[in-house]
Amino acid sequence: MKKTTLIKNANIVNEGRVFSGDILIEGEYIKKIDDSISAKSSEVHVLDAEGKYVFPGAIDDQVHFREPGLTHKANIETESKAAIAGGITSFIEMPNTNPQTTTVEKLEEKFDIAAKTSFANFSFMFGGTNDNLDEILKLQANQVAGLKLFLGSSTGNMLVDNPEVLEKIFKSTDMLISVHCEDEDTIKKNFKKYHDKFGDDIPVKYHPEIRSEEACYLSSSKAIELAKKTGARLHIFHLSTGKETQLFTNKIPLKDKKITSEVCIHHLWFSDQDYDKKGTLIKWNPAVKTAEDRELLWEALLDDRIDVIATDHAPHTLEEKSNVYTDAPSGGPLVQHALPAMLEMYHKGKISLEKVVEKMCHNPAILFEIERRGYVREGYFADLVLVDLNSPWTVKKENILYKCGWSPFEGSTFRSKITHTFLNGNLVYQNAKFGKVKSAKRLTFNR
Repeated sequence: MKKTTLIKNANIVNEGRVFSGDILIEGEYIKKIDDSISAKSSEVHVLDAEGKYVFPGAIDDQVHFREPGLTHKANIETESKAAIAGGITSFIEMPNTNPQTTTVEKLEEKFDIAAKTSFANFSFMFGGTNDNLDEILKLQANQVAGLKLFLGSSTGNMLVDNPEVLEKIFKSTDMLISVHCEDEDTIKKNFKKYHDKFGDDIPVKYHPEIRSEEACYLSSSKAIELAKKTGARLHIFHLSTGKETQLFTNKIPLKDKKITSEVCIHHLWFSDQDYDKKGTLIKWNPAVKTAEDRELLWEALLDDRIDVIATDHAPHTLEEKSNVYTDAPSGGPLVQHALPAMLEMYHKGKISLEKVVEKMCHNPAILFEIERRGYVREGYFADLVLVDLNSPWTVKKENILYKCGWSPFEGSTFRSKITHTFLNGNLVYQNAKFGKVKSAKRLTFNR
């Protein structure tokens, strides 16, 4: 007999509205959503969600879980567990591991690791390089999330800097191409200026001047130009400047857009005014920029020029982050705190609950054509998150689940708490405790 759970008296946030109702889960799927559903048998597990909100599980389209090869920082098991505690039920992981995910063989090895260890549903990006077009052409579109190209060097240095190769990749595949956009020559020139002045110990406040607005805009605009020329399906990761938002449109529905964009939690939360206090803990590529940039990113997010909120979760050890500027790697852990941070912005009147769900759940599902996830819908996988909007908690060392053991949000108090997470119909997280059964599945795509 299939396991059956009935969630009663929920405030369901889905598809642009908040409404009261019950949700019946049978096996892996949502069987029924209605105003009032009765338990037909004593075998049905009833969960009273009175006063709580139910969201679809969030889908994070950009994480770095560091496995294989960099597992002193993180691994798929530890970081997916943190994601589940943060209401993220599905993730798409990046290819700059060691070895890099640039052959079909290495891609399948990562799928094998995730199948054994992941707490959350999973897929991976395949890495494009200057010389692996043959491998790209072997990919099956319904089995992998998409392609990832680094047009600016970052952790793992997978820079694609040959214009002919780049155009060939754009022309040769129908797959979604996600890009990290920063112009390498601009960064090198800016870095030299500050390195000549300070040596290796450059004050971190100059990071956004080294990895500047110009570097981002130049690279993003070139990528968009190439996508328009070739007809490629392009998704630009982690916008960090107001200027870049002018490159995108909100005039057409997301499902019809060929060129889409994303913003990450840290670019919506922090600004260059935080470097003095947070130092290298908020050193990311692209860099956290000005408060004005942050405000313009919010504007573009809310008017739908920006389509998705993600994390770019990229942990490093505290020891690594404590190095001088040139040796302190860019990136930080975010999956456990992303949804609570956005709900904090809801409390501040910055964004509605419906918009949070649209940008973190619905839109990643649309954009990547993920099969039967991202919504609270009958017939869809029961990936659901219960939230208490009035249960304050403070981020402390002892409640941080990342393997690296730190968070840029340490000391922050969030008013909203994730109380339950359902994954494929199973209650996998409840009141800070994890279930014994791992029920994660490989994501599939309607392509």
